[in-house]
Amino acid sequence: MAAAREEFADLIVSLRVENAALTSALAAARLEIVELQAKVGKNSSNSSKPPSTDMGRSRPSKPKRGKRRKRGGQPGHVGRFAAAPEHVDHVQPHRPVQCEDCQASLSRGKATGGVANHFVYELPEIRPVVTNHQCLDVQCPDCGLVNSAQLPPGVSTGHYGPSVQAMTGLLRGELKQSVRQTNAVMTEVFHVPMSTGMVAKTQDQVSQALARPFEEALEHAQQSAVAHADETGWRENKKKAWLWVCVTALVTVFLVRAGRGKRAAKELLGEGFRGILITDRWAAYNWVDTVRRQLCWSHLKRDFTSFLDYGPEAKRLGEKLLAERRKLFRLWHRVRDGTMTRAELQLTTRPVRRRILSLLDEGKHLSSKKVSGMCREMLKLKGALFTFVDVEGVEPTNNTAERAVRFPVLMRKMSFGSDTSKGSRFIERFLTARATLRAQKRDLYSYLKEACVARLNGTAAPSLLPERARVARDLPTAA
Repeated sequence: MAAAREEFADLIVSLRVENAALTSALAAARLEIVELQAKVGKNSSNSSKPPSTDMGRSRPSKPKRGKRRKRGGQPGHVGRFAAAPEHVDHVQPHRPVQCEDCQASLSRGKATGGVANHFVYELPEIRPVVTNHQCLDVQCPDCGLVNSAQLPPGVSTGHYGPSVQAMTGLLRGELKQSVRQTNAVMTEVFHVPMSTGMVAKTQDQVSQALARPFEEALEHAQQSAVAHADETGWRENKKKAWLWVCVTALVTVFLVRAGRGKRAAKELLGEGFRGILITDRWAAYNWVDTVRRQLCWSHLKRDFTSFLDYGPEAKRLGEKLLAERRKLFRLWHRVRDGTMTRAELQLTTRPVRRRILSLLDEGKHLSSKKVSGMCREMLKLKGALFTFVDVEGVEPTNNTAERAVRFPVLMRKMSFGSDTSKGSRFIERFLTARATLRAQKRDLYSYLKEACVARLNGTAAPSLLPERARVARDLPTAA
């Protein structure tokens, strides 16, 4: 009887141990299911995935606005086709033939001065201006040596002048045309014979013309007080690469590098970068002190939104963090709109900042490894969460840099990257010139042509910096 009781007690103990193990396994399995469901549910609103990957996801409908204006030109609209008088080549007046009322002839009628202008644009047949530079052989009357003339300075040693080079660069870069498409446009539309090999060679000539302005812009960006930085995928010679961007008040600079690490980030920003850097949480930027950084709150919002999919505890945490973020941005918008001073912002955001840090600290201890890990990483960078509150001129988001990479992303999807390192140099130099000039409202084609002329003449290429920045740079430093 005693042996039976002892055997029964052992059975109970073993069942309890087995039950505890099964309970633990079930909890782990449930947690894993939550993690997997959250992973499957990732989209552009709760992760860094692009909106194009949101297949089958219905977007929330926007609330309807009040009375909307009709499509098309509005009352008083002059029309985009109106041409300046100096741009009109021909004027062709037209008189009505007979009166609409009594059908009388209007041949002797007097014009009242009323005119309805209708502009019609036509393209002339495009023919290049071809100059045959004849280098003559001349015999010396004294010694009889036959001397051959050399091309004078300012004449291209190749077959294409600066305007053709600039147009080739524009087609390849701004219009995102392939080598074969550029070859077709130059040959069939502009009647400039250009093989695919010559397209690549001419593109490289444009790249060389942009080399010094690019270096100057990069140096300026590395000395800027505030910079936005980001990176996106690229390809070089069919291998994975990265396109980096740095956006400042005056210039936007691109780099193509094989890696996405700290080394490439330092090449972009400079080893001695001392400005304030606005980025996402990518670890390549962690060499910059957190007191000189601002984390992008658009990315943080997506991170907080992702917490909602990791179980009840994480959902409550995510909802609280999103609510505090809304309070923070309502106050920030008042400063941006001029209805609140920065001193008032710093004072009124103190409790919000404390609650956000407290919630992140609470999140470190949640059962979800994903959520707790993200909270720990954010707390490591807590010095970079609220820089925009304390420092004038710092934005709370990195939208500026993200907008800058949209055009290159479209270019990558059409061209699949660059085939050689020379192609990558053209990409980073052209994109730098394009983005910088567009921000300054300067003409890209004219600039490319001026840069190619400067390369041909051996003179300094035009700067990408605006005049005021060049003047400030060249002023002697006060002792």
